[in-house]
Amino acid sequence: MASSPQALERCHARAARLRADARSMRYSYPVLLAGLALALLVAGLIALGSGSFPLPLVDVLRLLAAQLGAPPPDLPASAETVLWQIRGPRVLAALAVGAALAASGTALQSVFRNPLAAPDLLGVSAGSAVGAVLGIFLGWAIWAIQAAAFVGGLAAVAVVYAIGTALPLRDRTLSLVLVGIAVGSMLGSVVALVKTLADPYTQLPAITFWLLGSFASIGQADLAGLALCAIAGLIPLLLMRWRADALMLSDDEVRALGVGLPLLRLSLVVGATLLTAATVAAAGIIGWIGLVVPHAARLLVGASFPRLLPVAMLLGALLMLVIDTVGRSIGQAELPPGVLTALIGAPVLFVLMLRRRDD
Repeated sequence: MASSPQALERCHARAARLRADARSMRYSYPVLLAGLALALLVAGLIALGSGSFPLPLVDVLRLLAAQLGAPPPDLPASAETVLWQIRGPRVLAALAVGAALAASGTALQSVFRNPLAAPDLLGVSAGSAVGAVLGIFLGWAIWAIQAAAFVGGLAAVAVVYAIGTALPLRDRTLSLVLVGIAVGSMLGSVVALVKTLADPYTQLPAITFWLLGSFASIGQADLAGLALCAIAGLIPLLLMRWRADALMLSDDEVRALGVGLPLLRLSLVVGATLLTAATVAAAGIIGWIGLVVPHAARLLVGASFPRLLPVAMLLGALLMLVIDTVGRSIGQAELPPGVLTALIGAPVLFVLMLRRRDD
């Protein structure tokens, strides 16, 4: 075990490197944030006009301007219905889900010091899947299914954390990962069992559709619930963002700095779990966003958590919005976002890994 002076010396050296990276990003970082925000705005306007009922960009702008006090445009009532009742909540939900998954992946990769950590590492996606699948199987209302998915995700992580901290292993991080894999596998078998017992003509298609993710049924009430839960999950990440950089150090070095390691890890895990459970409850299981986007963000701004988190959230929101827009625009039938994220995420992750090796 390293002595405290040696640990402090290494801490100061790494902190100096982080400060040097921050100084190098002093001017480009605000430009990057502004560029991503502009890209989100453009993508949002395109998404509002895209779909089976296309709206020209000028009509979208006129409808938006009417909400700000401009004269109402001479457009069919169906155009306003499509924009405000269908596409508006859907676009906002895609932005919220993408940002939440990216934030969750960023936090978990910092906690576990593992670039392959993803929002479903601790079994939250599997737990949410069990709750939703059981709700569909039992014929519950949509709000009850979403509530069951949210509670199932939180319960799964609670079980993983309780068992992982009780195991007689010195490495708590390894304990949580191993228990998370085991619990996730067990819950996956429960989902498979329910699918086997489900009615193949009514329940099974609904279960399969939900497991692939979808924004098709998002309404204003769903959006409000998603926003509240996502904000609740984001608060611990924001409060701990300056301390999160300490997780790049070894446990001994973190203790030498006087940082409460258990509280820091627990706060980030709780925040990531709330974010993931909220997204799964609202839109189903959508993978790869929380795994790939933090990699891309680190290539742009480095590993410092306070700078990494906003960029990852903007990138995640942008990627999720583009995927949803493409999925409902390229064919007669809507493609589930979970399918497109897997098709895009795997090769993108491979390219990012090659890029990091070259760097």
